[in-house]
Amino acid sequence: MSERVLIAGGGPSGMATALFLIQRGVAVTVIERSIEPHADPRAATYHPPTLEMLAPSGVTDDLHSQGIVAPRWQFRDRREGLVAEFDLGLLSADTPYPYRLQCEQHKLVGMMQRRVVNSPLATIIHGATVDEVTQNASQVRIGLSHTDGRREYLSGTYLVGADGGRSIVRKSQNIEFNGFTWPERFLVITTTFDFESLGYAYSSYTMDPVEWAATFKVPGDHGRGIWRCVFPTKPDENEADLLDPVRAMTRLAQFVPESVSGRVVHVNLYAVHQRVAATYRKGRVVLAGDAAHVNNPLGGMGLNFGIHDAHSLAGYLAEAIESGRDTSLDRYDRQRRTVAERYLQAQTIANKQMLEEADRDSRLARQAEMRSIAADPDRAKQYLLRTAMIEGLRAAASID
Repeated sequence: MSERVLIAGGGPSGMATALFLIQRGVAVTVIERSIEPHADPRAATYHPPTLEMLAPSGVTDDLHSQGIVAPRWQFRDRREGLVAEFDLGLLSADTPYPYRLQCEQHKLVGMMQRRVVNSPLATIIHGATVDEVTQNASQVRIGLSHTDGRREYLSGTYLVGADGGRSIVRKSQNIEFNGFTWPERFLVITTTFDFESLGYAYSSYTMDPVEWAATFKVPGDHGRGIWRCVFPTKPDENEADLLDPVRAMTRLAQFVPESVSGRVVHVNLYAVHQRVAATYRKGRVVLAGDAAHVNNPLGGMGLNFGIHDAHSLAGYLAEAIESGRDTSLDRYDRQRRTVAERYLQAQTIANKQMLEEADRDSRLARQAEMRSIAADPDRAKQYLLRTAMIEGLRAAASID
């Protein structure tokens, strides 16, 4: 295939799209505004289907060599402790990877980028932003602004907008980004304190009507392991106060007093959205990843969903280029947008609502239900099929 696909954005979704396309023999040009992958704390959880998709390239092996396998995850209560623990081994008949794997997002991007840049089918342009998009019946033309002030134009058969939640590509096509923004921001505190010493699984969610928390372990720069803790904040809290390391240590100590023996490594603050694009396709422009959907991080689904977009889109783009008919891209839109609304948004919103449940009777009922599900292997498996993102993929495949 001589046709070239342009990809705006070299983050996880964009680089995964490039990786999956070159595996199918399609030439790509990736345009990324940054010079190096962002190393600030972002997504770090990989669900079984994602590991399956990345396995043929060797990326899954790299993730295992650098990441942390999390075979179980927990629901906890801030006052009562462990509520329920889910064993992903129940999925061993459904996937060769019956666990979560935890490794920082920027490391994944580097793993994929090394493979893409070594392909004769690929070109990566760093330090440039796509800021102009036009298209006709046969091609897409984009304008690039380079950080050194240069202006450049490129043409391709299709353009993939994988340029994040503020996607210029999406806005260029006047595609609505429907949904809402949560009033509170999420505070991420990274610490050297070992929560496993207190019985926490490598991935845990702690319910509380005032201040819930999510905790998970990632390898860190030296591979020895550090812990990220996610807390909600009040809308009126001062940003400088929230980002102050001393105040962050105090917040951690209020959650787990023993954490004072650790050291705060990072403090980050993020706005949180729940939005889905009105369409994933307009002519020769298609969307993937955060450009198409954004959600809160509880459950570790956003990064994975973007890679699932990339895997699906690469197949349909290769088919369209080979056949000369691109109606398959409409199927991509129907499949991925439908499951984003029905599964990604619904599950991540439900995850947050469960953790912050304020009514005592409702909270106790939810906890009793979680214990009941975890104690029943059949019910637990069905629950894990959904939370491990296998159910959503099966649902997408059933949509014509």
